[in-house]
Amino acid sequence: MRSIVITLIAVAIGCGGDAARPDRPALPGDQRDRSIEENRSAIRLEERDIDLYERRYGYTTTATGRGVRIAMVRDVDGANARNDQWATINYRVELLNGDTAYATGPGKPESFLIGMDDVESGLHEGVQFLSPGDSAVLIIPSYRAHGLLGDSDKIPMRSTVIYHIGLVKVSDRR
Repeated sequence: MRSIVITLIAVAIGCGGDAARPDRPALPGDQRDRSIEENRSAIRLEERDIDLYERRYGYTTTATGRGVRIAMVRDVDGANARNDQWATINYRVELLNGDTAYATGPGKPESFLIGMDDVESGLHEGVQFLSPGDSAVLIIPSYRAHGLLGDSDKIPMRSTVIYHIGLVKVSDRR
């Protein structure tokens, strides 16, 4: 019992909160401003690349308001998927250059919990514009996909990803 108490005290002291962490120095104003402008410039370049991609493939997209663009391929009547439902999808993920990064196998759709699972935030958002039976192209900018670093496997840093997606079904339980 005594060793448990000593261990708990040691853990409590070791997890002392913010006081135990060194302060992070703030960027000087000019460096901060330069960093913000570089990020804005990168986003403008990515938007231009997405526009060129849309024109190259003749997509007419609808923007979600948070960066994701959707081109409906097949639009079936029905209720759209929503948060806290399981979405079962077939997909192929491509990069802007046309390279395929990932895809579900034939007859092997994958499921994820909308709003909760560890998939791109842009996929969580985009699938909520679909109802079962719909097919679409979701164009997800890097800041809503894998960000600055990519996925350390097949998605390079700062990459837009394109989901060719079919929503097979939605359900409240897996």
